[in-house]
Amino acid sequence: GTLIAIGEPVRLDWYNPQGERIVPSKRMALHTETSRSRLIIYNAIIEDAGIYRCQATDASGHTEEASVVLEIYQRLTFRDVQSPQEFRHGETAEVVCDVISSPVPVVVWYYQDREITEEHHSRFQVLPNNNLQIHQVTKADEGVYRCEASVEARGEIDFVDIAVVVNVPPVLSVFQQSFNATADYQESVTFTCITSGSPDPLVTWHRKGQQLEPSEQHVFNRLEGGRSMLTIRNIRQGDGGTYTCKATNKAGSQERELFLKVFVQPHITQLKNVTAVEGSAAMISCVAEGEPLPDISWRRASDGQTFVDGDKSQDGRFEVRGRHGKSVLTISGVKLTDLGRFDCEALSRIGGHQKSMFLDIEYIPKFLTNHTIYYSWEGNPVNISCDVMSNPPATMLWRRERFTISAEGTANTRVHSAEGKSVLEVTPMSDRDFGRYNCTARNNIGVRYQEFILAQADVPSNPYSVRLSAVSQRLATVTFMKPDSHGGVPISYYLVQYKEVGSQEWRDVKSHSVQTTVVLTGLEPNTTYEVRVAAVNGKGQGEFSHTETFQTLPIREPSPPAVHGQRGMGKAYRLGLVKQDDGGMPIVEYIVKYKTDKEEQWMTKLVPGANDFAMLQPLQWNTRYEVEITARNVKGLSEPTFYQFFMPQKPDITESLFSGLGLGAVVGLGLGALLLLLVLVDVSCFFLRHCGLLMCITRSLCSKKTATSGKGKEIEEGKAAYLENIVKLPLKEENGKESLKPDTIEIKVHSDNSLHTKPDDSKA
Repeated sequence: GTLIAIGEPVRLDWYNPQGERIVPSKRMALHTETSRSRLIIYNAIIEDAGIYRCQATDASGHTEEASVVLEIYQRLTFRDVQSPQEFRHGETAEVVCDVISSPVPVVVWYYQDREITEEHHSRFQVLPNNNLQIHQVTKADEGVYRCEASVEARGEIDFVDIAVVVNVPPVLSVFQQSFNATADYQESVTFTCITSGSPDPLVTWHRKGQQLEPSEQHVFNRLEGGRSMLTIRNIRQGDGGTYTCKATNKAGSQERELFLKVFVQPHITQLKNVTAVEGSAAMISCVAEGEPLPDISWRRASDGQTFVDGDKSQDGRFEVRGRHGKSVLTISGVKLTDLGRFDCEALSRIGGHQKSMFLDIEYIPKFLTNHTIYYSWEGNPVNISCDVMSNPPATMLWRRERFTISAEGTANTRVHSAEGKSVLEVTPMSDRDFGRYNCTARNNIGVRYQEFILAQADVPSNPYSVRLSAVSQRLATVTFMKPDSHGGVPISYYLVQYKEVGSQEWRDVKSHSVQTTVVLTGLEPNTTYEVRVAAVNGKGQGEFSHTETFQTLPIREPSPPAVHGQRGMGKAYRLGLVKQDDGGMPIVEYIVKYKTDKEEQWMTKLVPGANDFAMLQPLQWNTRYEVEITARNVKGLSEPTFYQFFMPQKPDITESLFSGLGLGAVVGLGLGALLLLLVLVDVSCFFLRHCGLLMCITRSLCSKKTATSGKGKEIEEGKAAYLENIVKLPLKEENGKESLKPDTIEIKVHSDNSLHTKPDDSKA
């Protein structure tokens, strides 16, 4: 603006619309001459509009002023319009479109190419400040909105596009809220959270206020459809409890809780061996953990009896109390029989665990022996044994009249110790070594004493009730009762003395150990004897019993012989003879008479008295025989004994061949002609080398013994008879063995499976 003053002004000043004096600057230049002032505003802006005043002052201080109105028109301008603009679902959104112009612009909003008009029920409203207000904005309201401004007076128009984004807070849901697992079985469990929201929420997992980080145990996964998973691997007891799934985005956050119930196998954590003192009380406690908490029971190993919570034994000594995974077994008045193993068992519906402990019982020493009187005699060592049962082991001392006998002992005492036993060896030298000895046993529970007496031994008293039985010509049995007193030391044996009446010399027989029966042998027939008995112990020989007399029997004929039948080989019969009463003199011979039941004529065979069988041969097949046997000694003949036997059918040759083999072998060999070939080969082998099947048969025959003795002859006869049955062969002794000449035999095989032999007549 330019202002011209008339007159002589001293100064000219400009004032802006706010009434401040304008100071020249780059933007506001002042050109002042004597009566003329010019104000130039460069780059005028809307704020510069208004009334500017110019004031002129003359020398006398008189002022005059004039004013200039400055109007500024602004073109359309969108100031700092942001896109996108974000809002939260459900709130009232205000989309900002800051537009200025001078004069004031007209603003119209468009959405999806349609003008937004303010109908009566519309959620959309254009505010006086040109912003667009949307009530309860939803995801459906998202999109691009156009803010169009115009100044009709100048025909000026412009627009700006604003993207509206609606953020939806997260929504969380879970399929399954609680899970079960068992600890320590490498089990895994997977929690799943389903999320929705805009923008996509970020899911985090929390436990006990801490965010979980990925690890070997915690594995995170995301799937489409907003599914987030947490897998807990190798579940342990400590993993149980509450887990939180948290979804967060710009619009907010939401949490859901999931619960993991961890079952834990019962586990006994505390069970110790206990030592109690006999008679006192013992407390045994068993502590177990697990989920659910297990029930605890007890079992006594000695008899298998079980005790559970609240139980009391019949005698009231055993009682069980338990709570919260702990059980206490109380035993009052502990007895030695309670010693041993106790098993604790923890049981829940998912499993069990068992552990054992040992109850040891300490007790005062107990003496095991009632044997407290010992006998000895001067010079005879004796071991006095003090046996003790104790826990803990006792120390043992010997005393004699208040003096302790040291471990080294004295001239005639020695101490030998082992666990639970102390032996005092005493060798009495004089009367004063006999008497009382004291054994003291001590442990930390207490002390006990036992007194022993060493008494002088005596010889035994006399045996009595001497009796004689089974008196024959040369034998007699003496029986007697043992003495009333053995003198303090055991009887070693009995001495039996006997003699002929009128003789001076007693003969001695010792009993076998302490048997009260003695057999006298080698007596003379028809003679009177005296007998007496004394007992002998370590101290010496005791008194004799009363003397008894007896008479042996006179010599007489033998009793009738006793026989038993024994089948012989082939056409022989072997008759066994049993030794009978010989009447006091040896049997000289047996007279054996035999005949068939058809014949009248007896055949007689004399058998020496020393033999124990008679061999009758040759006999007839398929025939009954009668036998009469008499025994003879120097005194005469016995009464005869009668006997009968039956000779069988003549045996088949093959049957006799194999009678020495068992049934199995016969079955195995019963193969007809093959068998005979085998025999053919085998016989030649037998003759040449003393081997083969026949050898086996004859040998097995030789080794089959009968019940009686006198074998040698029987073996020879048996062999001969046997070979005779197979092949009629001459036998010849050579070096004490039978040998068969190979050139004496010829064997033919016939279809009837029997062997036919033709001995060489000239040699047979």
